[in-house]
Amino acid sequence: MFTFIHRLQNILDRTRCIDFLAPLALRLYLVPIFWMAGSKKLADIDSTAAWFGNPDWGLGLPAPEFMAWAAALTEAGGAILLLLGLATRWISIPLMITMLVAAVTVHWQHGWAAIAEPAEANERLGRAVEILQANGNYEWLSGSGSFVILNNGIEFAATYFIMLLTLFFIGAGKYVSVDYWLARRCQNI
Repeated sequence: MFTFIHRLQNILDRTRCIDFLAPLALRLYLVPIFWMAGSKKLADIDSTAAWFGNPDWGLGLPAPEFMAWAAALTEAGGAILLLLGLATRWISIPLMITMLVAAVTVHWQHGWAAIAEPAEANERLGRAVEILQANGNYEWLSGSGSFVILNNGIEFAATYFIMLLTLFFIGAGKYVSVDYWLARRCQNI
């Protein structure tokens, strides 16, 4: 039995030659998420700042112009850096802070789940579909997929935070990152 387990461990150890795939996959997964979030904020930065600052229908954050620009540039710039694998550990820090702020200010009040449980959402979803079928172009609206009822909880922000925390500790990975090649270059000097 011990020999069998030892052989399995040796097989697993041989996969270390492709261990660069895990940080690459994390980076490539996060790139479109942060790019879309940051570029949408930048596209209408005045509305973003208004939403950040307004306590009645927004987040009620202090210094909303600064916060809007900081979040937008961190997300969009972070996406580019993650794509390149450049300063990955460094950019993970402000991106994690952004996720913490989003979790606390936007999502916390809605609990954990990002998407509402079917039992809770079915009645609301059914009524929304009825309204859209009666008053809207339902085929066009649902042509790219089904409607969902979002709960908007902290699930996604927490997941992205954990992914960034992983990148903070392991870095961008070997071979397919600027960080790796810069480190190799610096070692040869």
